[in-house]
Amino acid sequence: MPALATAATAMIVDDESPMRDQLRARLQQAWPDLSIIAEAANGIVAIEQAEELHPDIIFLDIRMPGKNGIEAASILAKQALVVFVTAYDEYAIQAFERGAMDYLLKPVEADRLASTCQRLQERLKQRQQEKNAPANTINATNAASDQARQVEQMLTQLMQQQSQKREYLRWIQASVGSSLRMVSTKEVLFFRSDEKYTLVQTEQAEYLIRKSLKELEDELDPKEFWRIHRSTLVRVSAIAEVTRDFRGRQLIGLKGHAEKLEVSRNHTHLFQQM
Repeated sequence: MPALATAATAMIVDDESPMRDQLRARLQQAWPDLSIIAEAANGIVAIEQAEELHPDIIFLDIRMPGKNGIEAASILAKQALVVFVTAYDEYAIQAFERGAMDYLLKPVEADRLASTCQRLQERLKQRQQEKNAPANTINATNAASDQARQVEQMLTQLMQQQSQKREYLRWIQASVGSSLRMVSTKEVLFFRSDEKYTLVQTEQAEYLIRKSLKELEDELDPKEFWRIHRSTLVRVSAIAEVTRDFRGRQLIGLKGHAEKLEVSRNHTHLFQQM
């Protein structure tokens, strides 16, 4: 595909810093010429920055404090091409009704992101051609038809994904003395293998269960839990920060827990920008 006349610009909007870092890193791989000119943590800031900086593309999360992504898209889609990047698939119809170009589910897969980037480049090129030849109504009509067809294809893909949606583990059964404790996976900060057992760490307590880390990894929602080390699965939404120590190792800080978790070299790509 011919290169665009000028480098395309983009903004990333997500209330979780690690998610912004990860998407930025993957975009750099999928579309090296794309210039990320701004980041925002909620819809209100995104609208202010978009009005000032005029990015060509906005990658937009949905569940954010203040003005959420769906609300912000009503304004942002008039200024830029909007691609939703979210962990939830139930907002797809609303997203496309507000003019979204695409709808990506976290964690974003490389092949899927590459396809989105190609579609965005095609759309930007069409816009350039329409701008250069505004009287050519045939081209404009064809572009609109192509976009409608792409939206229809994406909706079909989403419906197929929803029909294949599997049920993930929501509760951990942990023995405490002679009783059985039901621990919601939303309470879990991380799982760590401990010889024959697995440690289940929450903000309030820790438990040992007789289930391997591999079994848990297969049963847990990969959007909610990432393996950051051979012996550790962490709940993504519990991550407060990612830092480096004096040896260059990546360390994860958690909300409501003092311990730092090490990210092994094989999993540093999850936080590529560091």
